[in-house]
Amino acid sequence: MKKLNLRVLGQSVGRPFSPLSPRRFTVYKFSRLREFHQSAANQAVKPYLLADIGEGITQCQVVEWFVKPGDRVEQFDRICEVQSDKASVEITSRWDGTIKHLHYEAEEMAVPLLDIETDEIEGEQTIQSIENEAVAENTLADEMQERAGPEPQISETPEVVASKTEPPPQSLKPSKAQDTSSILLLPSVRHMIKDLDLNVAEIVGTGKNGRISKEDVLRYKSAKSVSLDSSPSTVTALPSVTIPTVATAEDRSIPLTPTQSMMFKTMTHSLTIPHFLYTHSVDLTSIESLRKRLNLSSANGNGPKLTPLPFILKALSHAFTQMPHLNAHLDTDTNPEKPQLLLKGQHNFGIAVDTAQGLLVPVIKNVQAHSINSLAAEILKLGTLANEKKLGVEDFKGGTCTVSNIGSIGGGVVSPIIVAPQVCIVAIGRAQTVPRLQTNADTGNEVLVWRKEVVLSWSADHRIIDGAAVARCAEIVTSLVEDWGALGVVLK
Repeated sequence: MKKLNLRVLGQSVGRPFSPLSPRRFTVYKFSRLREFHQSAANQAVKPYLLADIGEGITQCQVVEWFVKPGDRVEQFDRICEVQSDKASVEITSRWDGTIKHLHYEAEEMAVPLLDIETDEIEGEQTIQSIENEAVAENTLADEMQERAGPEPQISETPEVVASKTEPPPQSLKPSKAQDTSSILLLPSVRHMIKDLDLNVAEIVGTGKNGRISKEDVLRYKSAKSVSLDSSPSTVTALPSVTIPTVATAEDRSIPLTPTQSMMFKTMTHSLTIPHFLYTHSVDLTSIESLRKRLNLSSANGNGPKLTPLPFILKALSHAFTQMPHLNAHLDTDTNPEKPQLLLKGQHNFGIAVDTAQGLLVPVIKNVQAHSINSLAAEILKLGTLANEKKLGVEDFKGGTCTVSNIGSIGGGVVSPIIVAPQVCIVAIGRAQTVPRLQTNADTGNEVLVWRKEVVLSWSADHRIIDGAAVARCAEIVTSLVEDWGALGVVLK
C-alpha cells in the first residue's frame, strides 16, 4: 500500500500534516488497482472511498458494517454506518455489484472503505481515472467549506474566492445519456433522489466537477412539476368586490377632568414614597355564614344588606388600636430636616368608590365608634352621594388610612398606591371559594372542605414602616375576621 499526502486549493504537496488544516487529506493507493488494464471490461473492482459527510469531515470511524465480502449490493443499498466527532451517517452504494473486500474492521478509522466489483463499467478504466475519481470524492470537503464561508486556519492558506452565479434553468431532458455510476453525489442526495423517484441521469449538477446538490434536485423536481401542471385550463374570473372607504380616524386631545387632575397630582406625589407590598389570604367563611343569616332575619331591621367590607373595616380598626403607627400621617412640612409621625386618634378610613367620573375616595369618620350595621349604612350613603355627584369637600378630608374594595370589580392580588400623608393602604381582592384540608376535631383525620377566602394586599411607607409591623397587624386582622366570635368580645 502506498500513501500520498495531497493538499488542494493552492496548498503545496508533501508538507507536514497538521490536524488543524481541514483541507488536507490522505488518499490510499492500493497495489490491487494495478490489476486493471486498458482494454474494455464489463466488470471491474473499484475502491469505494469515504465521501465527505459534511462540515469538512473526511475521516471517520466505522461503527457497523451492513455488508460482508461476497454480498450482492445495488445502488443506494446501505453499506455501513460511520461516526465522526460531529455526525453519524449511513453510507450507501454508488454502484450495483458484489462486495470483494472490507479494508477496515468496525471501530477502526477509515478513508477507503471497501472494494466493490461493479457491473456497469464500460470502455476503458485506468488506474489514473480511478485515482482522479478518488481525488474528486475527497475534494467534497473543500466544496462544502467554500459554500459555508471561510474558516479560521492556523496554517497559511491562500484565499479562494468563488464567484456565485445563478445556475441555468434545469432542462427536463438531458442532452445525452450519462453513466449514473460516475455522477458525483453525497449519500444524502442519493437518498433524496431515490425517495423522490427521480432519474439521476436527467439532473444537471451545478457543483464542482458537475456534482449534484440538493438544490439541483429540488430545482429539477420543481421544473418537472411546473411542466406537468402547465396543461390548458379554464380560468373563471372572480367577481369584483367593492371595498367600502373607511374614514381615517384622527387623534384628538381632551383636557383632564377635575377628578383626573386631582389623581394626577396625588399619584405624582406618591411616586416619592418607597412602597413595599404585603399580601395574605383571609378565610371569610365565618363572616359569610353570619352576614347571610343576618340578611335573611329581622335582626338587621331596615338597614342595608351586609357585605364583608364593614366586617373587615371593623377588624382593621381594632388592629390599629394595637398598632397605632399604621394609623398615622408622616409630617415632612413642619421641619423637612426632621420629619415626624403624627399618630391619629380617630380611625378615618377612606373608601375607594368607582363612579362614572372616576375614582373617588370619601372618608368614613371614627370607624372605631361604629357598629357593623352603621358602617354598612355609611358605606352605602357615601357610595350613593359619590355616584350622584353630591359629595362635599368635608367628605374627603381627614383620612388616616385608605381601603380599596377592588374585588367588587375584579382582581385578587393588587399593589395599591399610598395616598400621602398616610403611611398605609389596604386593598381587598375578590372572594373565591377554594378547597382546603381541615383536621376533624373528633377523629383527627384531615378532610377536604370548601372555604371562602379573600386576599388582602397591604402597601406601606417603607421609610418609617417595616415589614414586620405590617405582618403583625395583618395577623390580628386575620384572627378577628376568621373568628368573628372573638371580634364580638373585643368590640366596644
